[in-house]
Amino acid sequence: MRRIQRIWTPLLCVIFAILISAIVPFIVTFDLTTNGGRDKQLRDAEESMMKPPRRVNDANVNLANNNEKNINSEADDHGEKNRNEDREEQEKVEGKEHEHEPLNIVLLYADDWSFRTLGAMERALRHTNYKVPSFVKTPNIDKLAENGVLFTHNCVTTSVCSTSRATLYTGQYASVHKTPQPGDTAMYAPGKWNETLFPLLKDVRGYHNGMIGKWHHAAPPNVSHTFATWEAYFGRHYEDRGGKRVHVTDLNELHAIEFLQQRPLEKPFALFVSMFAIHAEDGNPEQYLPQNRTRHLYENETVPVPKTATEAHFQAMPPFLQSPRNIARDRWLYRYRTPEMYQLMQKKIYRMVTEVDTAVGNIIDTLRKQDVLNKTMIIFTADNGNLYGEHGMCEKWYPYEESLRVPLVVYDPRMPPHMRNTTNDEFTLNIDLAPTMLQAAKIPIPHAMQGRDMAQLYLSQSSQSSWRKEFYYEWFFGDRFGLPQSLAYIRKDVKYITYPEYEYEELFLLSTDPYEETNVFNKTFLQTTANLLEEVQGRFEIAKAAAEMGAKI
Repeated sequence: MRRIQRIWTPLLCVIFAILISAIVPFIVTFDLTTNGGRDKQLRDAEESMMKPPRRVNDANVNLANNNEKNINSEADDHGEKNRNEDREEQEKVEGKEHEHEPLNIVLLYADDWSFRTLGAMERALRHTNYKVPSFVKTPNIDKLAENGVLFTHNCVTTSVCSTSRATLYTGQYASVHKTPQPGDTAMYAPGKWNETLFPLLKDVRGYHNGMIGKWHHAAPPNVSHTFATWEAYFGRHYEDRGGKRVHVTDLNELHAIEFLQQRPLEKPFALFVSMFAIHAEDGNPEQYLPQNRTRHLYENETVPVPKTATEAHFQAMPPFLQSPRNIARDRWLYRYRTPEMYQLMQKKIYRMVTEVDTAVGNIIDTLRKQDVLNKTMIIFTADNGNLYGEHGMCEKWYPYEESLRVPLVVYDPRMPPHMRNTTNDEFTLNIDLAPTMLQAAKIPIPHAMQGRDMAQLYLSQSSQSSWRKEFYYEWFFGDRFGLPQSLAYIRKDVKYITYPEYEYEELFLLSTDPYEETNVFNKTFLQTTANLLEEVQGRFEIAKAAAEMGAKI
């Protein structure tokens, strides 16, 4: 009997260890105050993501064994290096060269904005097929870019309204904050919500916080404590106020200016203006309802049709996305199915874009009149991108360029003069927004936040070499027919997409195919590309593990 025990006891331990290693990634709570073993796992995860990816033209790819142990070990290695480098950069930023009082913060957050909508992007996109219509007027946001930095490769980690907002508040991937849909409340759990953006601004530095517009989740706990002003509304382009119809963009502007005019002058403030435009009014056949004063704009213009907005490109999409049940295709049908409809809808969108720009200008003008521009960080960005008919679809959800890339302009009074009116091509992500604003407020970035302080890219000369060169994208909810799950590994030269419910994979060589026209996954091609596929599949698993474990990205 003892002999049997001597044999079976170590064998059972091995089996138990294997089972634990398999299930731990799925049951981990992502509370980063856990024991040292958990911290080591995160450090290793983050370190692996700092290892530079190989490029498409590297024919000698030697990919490490991608079993789960190696994936978690490499993913864990990524973190400590990332955190140490961030600490070093934060020390530089906070040094005497950049000494400052906590900055006021104004976050101008638009809805469903394509990265190529801004006039300021015209210069950055001039050499590509992504054309910014020259007639679209966004002078105020363009001026903000002239006085700040325009980020050309700003992306979201999940391209949908509610999820992206929860990521903004928490600085975390959806698989970590676990609040992807409007009815979800996981981010409000005790011990979690007080480590997010707005509670920290209030509780650590005493910020006077205001939230205007689209929150897109249940109101947070003790909302009146965190927000001195809370004006939540969205869903319609016209709101009823005192018996009058007021356009939602005008209402956003009105409430924002009221907040600025009524704030206590002795306190720093953070204003979140979450605009509903240019999101469509779902259920309304008109879809987009601009104001009367802009209806004449662009009437005689012809909106350029994207290169990939053809039936042939749609037929090249995965078979399950060609289904009429695909929501992105369904919405295409009642917006873009004829050339006339395309012109009509896009002109209405661009009119609403100009309306948002006007509101942005009036809000900034109020700051100027109050003489606080030299103390205020201003950020203009959006929750997700927007397909304007590319690939025969519209709106968001999927990890194609037009869906996941969004505009980002940062004005920061700490910015040295030579950095103003510049563009930055690094991968910035929406997980970076909360850390960036917290650092501007001189608040340490919580360990639980996965993003980084983007100010390093314009306050420090050395940060760009250590900035991320790849990232992971996730969409893991919805239904397999209307909005199937999609996951992706993305860098400048290549994109790997997998649809796990269909076991379908795509590989795009972005360096030669920037518009994602040719999926080479199932093609016969050179050994170099075969090696590349093996490499990116391995990097995908590492990036996925790091993101889901709560590692710093």
